[in-house]
Amino acid sequence: MFRRVIALVFMLVLTGTVVGAVVATGFAALSGGERWLVVAATVLALLLFASMARRMFRRTWAPVGELIDATRRLGDGESGVRLTTRRPGPFAAVSGSFNRMAERLEEEDERRRRLLADIGHELRTPMTVIRGEIEAVLDGLHPPGSLSHVIDEVELMERLLDDLRVLALAEAGRLQLHTEPIDLGELAGEVLNSYTRRAGEQGVRVDLRVADDVAGIEADFHRLHQVLSNLVSNALDQMPEGGELVVLVTGDAAAVRIEVADTGPGIGDDQLDSIFERFVKAGDSSGTGLGLSISRDLVVAHGGTLTAANRTEHGARFVIELPR
Repeated sequence: MFRRVIALVFMLVLTGTVVGAVVATGFAALSGGERWLVVAATVLALLLFASMARRMFRRTWAPVGELIDATRRLGDGESGVRLTTRRPGPFAAVSGSFNRMAERLEEEDERRRRLLADIGHELRTPMTVIRGEIEAVLDGLHPPGSLSHVIDEVELMERLLDDLRVLALAEAGRLQLHTEPIDLGELAGEVLNSYTRRAGEQGVRVDLRVADDVAGIEADFHRLHQVLSNLVSNALDQMPEGGELVVLVTGDAAAVRIEVADTGPGIGDDQLDSIFERFVKAGDSSGTGLGLSISRDLVVAHGGTLTAANRTEHGARFVIELPR
């Protein structure tokens, strides 16, 4: 745009210089025919200059008007607003940036709507159970003592609300981590100890392997405990009839890793790409479908990554990687 304006000013100065030079050389000294020729040439030059200037201004300011209109429409909540990408130049970059912004806003709006629908669906089941139990007691169909079953549904709702709170804080970048030097080997051992009884009842053999130099990592013990506990619980869910759970803690100069592997059925091919999305459940899981999504956000908050894959033989493998 600035090059066009400079070119326009240059043409204006050049035209003025030519006209001034003609006048200065003695317009009155020219013959009648020559005068008309000069006048006609000057008028033609001015018309040509005006046409070029009009075209240049239209090419320069038309994209600005489109950008202003598209921004207004996007601000009014109109979805699908996009700018036409023009030939390479400053406005092409602006159009590309605007379109990417509009796409992100549209995706966020779609995610928000889907989240609200999923929350309503997840809350509807326990609310229906609670209402049915209370009505049955009031109608004399069930004794008051049967309301103890309602406590489980209330706890499910509480977990769902707590999970949503963590997700909201993580997305807003307001999730606070209380970091301290921790030993990942001790952390893994403590988590597995809390599942010893359950693993024994299911006939699952637990194998913990801890390499050297995984202590002194700066991290939030409580949050990493939550992540690892969720991964171990999910792994046990996939092996109700027995199997093997392997937790491997390793490290190098750049990062430390915690691998949780099981011998269950593994992750379905249709779920590998969406396993960390909200409300995605594996099989007949009774959870809220938020555990893996929260676990990923908590690891990302530490500057790390959480990945999932199927093992070569059978089963699933989740890997937490945290930078030193």
